[in-house]
Amino acid sequence: MALELYKLDQEAHDLVSKHSQHKDALNQTYKMRMTVVYGLERFWGEHLRLKGVKADYWKETWNKLAEIVSPAGIQLPTDSDRDIREIADELWSLPIEQRKVTLAVLTQLCECMVWWTQRYKPTRTGELTEEGE
Repeated sequence: MALELYKLDQEAHDLVSKHSQHKDALNQTYKMRMTVVYGLERFWGEHLRLKGVKADYWKETWNKLAEIVSPAGIQLPTDSDRDIREIADELWSLPIEQRKVTLAVLTQLCECMVWWTQRYKPTRTGELTEEGE
């Protein structure tokens, strides 16, 4: 498998930037990072229980992940019209090597998104010292 990771930070930036005006959506970034440890199927399904910009943010992140890993021959489902069990089974049936690579990429994508989220969130007045620390 060949995978190009050099655009991961840019992709993360673009996702965060697009949703930076929605505080509720930006707060989801931290939840995304925490959800990675539970597996692909749980990350994929999270957009189904949310509504509005939060759901859109999760879904767009998943779709971006699918786009990123596709050149490596990893095909992730991106449709939401199928039965949840069918999608979960499809994700569980991926070869272990593909699951590991996808989880690693998702972890790093979420790490980059957390970094950019911290940059887009406004700072609180009075929390910085005179030196800006």
